[in-house]
Amino acid sequence: MRRSLTYSLLFLLLPATLWGQSLRKAVPEYDFARFEKNRIGFQGDSSAFERLFEKMDSVLFLGKGNLRIMHIGGSHVQAGTLTRQLRNDLLSLRTALDGGRGLVFPFSAAHTNNPSSFTTSYEGSWKVTKNVQREPDHRLGLTGISLSASDDKASVMVTTVARDPKPQDPTFRFNEVKVLGYSSAGERVPVVVLAKGDTLQGCRADSCWSFGLPAFADSVKIATKGQGEFTLTGIFLDNPFPGISVTGIGVNGASLGSYSKCPDLMNDLRLVNPDLVILAVGINDATAANFSVDDFVARYKVLVSQIRSVNPDCALLFVSNNDSFRRIRRKGYVVNSNGKLAEQSFLRLGKDCDAGVWDLFDIMGGLGSMRKWEEAGLAKRDKIHFTEKGYELVGDLLFNALMDKYVEHLKKGK
Repeated sequence: MRRSLTYSLLFLLLPATLWGQSLRKAVPEYDFARFEKNRIGFQGDSSAFERLFEKMDSVLFLGKGNLRIMHIGGSHVQAGTLTRQLRNDLLSLRTALDGGRGLVFPFSAAHTNNPSSFTTSYEGSWKVTKNVQREPDHRLGLTGISLSASDDKASVMVTTVARDPKPQDPTFRFNEVKVLGYSSAGERVPVVVLAKGDTLQGCRADSCWSFGLPAFADSVKIATKGQGEFTLTGIFLDNPFPGISVTGIGVNGASLGSYSKCPDLMNDLRLVNPDLVILAVGINDATAANFSVDDFVARYKVLVSQIRSVNPDCALLFVSNNDSFRRIRRKGYVVNSNGKLAEQSFLRLGKDCDAGVWDLFDIMGGLGSMRKWEEAGLAKRDKIHFTEKGYELVGDLLFNALMDKYVEHLKKGK
């Protein structure tokens, strides 16, 4: 009775124009795509999504609580545009939804591309370790990448940027910083460098150091002090406000095997504590000539088990691989026929893991469709990655599929 009454009240609070299709973001039509199939499918238990949407009710209508989403993948996620688009679309549902920026990494210090939703800079010497290495020489966590320093001059700076390219849009402000990592030799620890050069000491808790800033900020500089070496595996930016937080976790070239090389992954998951994990690892696995559905599914279930051991109520959404091509010597680009096998794998995972499946492979047009996306300016010449315009479109489509499910949830309680 209480649940029904709550949803009735929420229904009254929701503007009538939001019922039907108005939560959807307008997207252009392309005759080669199958946007009519843009939906989240379930073959198993979908109760985790009901719990997710109940939490979304509280955030959107009552302004209470935090909804934390984590998007994990490879280069599609490290690029940041897709995740940024989804984040901006979700934050557009209501004003003042800044639930914190979440987990970030200073990619520039690792000499690789940085997501567009924050900027980073660095000083001094940092040793880089990635989960795509055959044998990582430093222990890794959820981000799949680390920086190690034994130099007092080494530092990194992270600055959040506006939610949209418009100058008037606010940045993501925070007053709490958690530095993930460990001292592998000696007692070197992270410190926050304040504006006038003073340093702020952190409080050690589990696998991170926590810093309470004296005021809200949109940038933070982190250095290390002490003897020996400190290894940084991530920076968590938070604030006390209710809202929605979307964290992107991606390393160029990462596969499922890459994330199996991250022994601190579960400790970091406890910190992020996601309500929804969007699982988009797989494009690099499917390039193997001997790709096996059974092996791929088994490897993915290990990652799912790790996530659910930390948060059993977490909702999971699998994203099937986009269509892609392989470059073959003397033949040029040929369709990666493993795309269809990978799609079957994701559908099976959805059923076996009681998770949703967003079938991007089918939505974009199926086998060979990436060439059409390239011709439309939505994909790059390598026929694996999207252009910025393409990533923004994919982000909008994912948002629309989520919102369609959310509206179904709202109508149940009408």
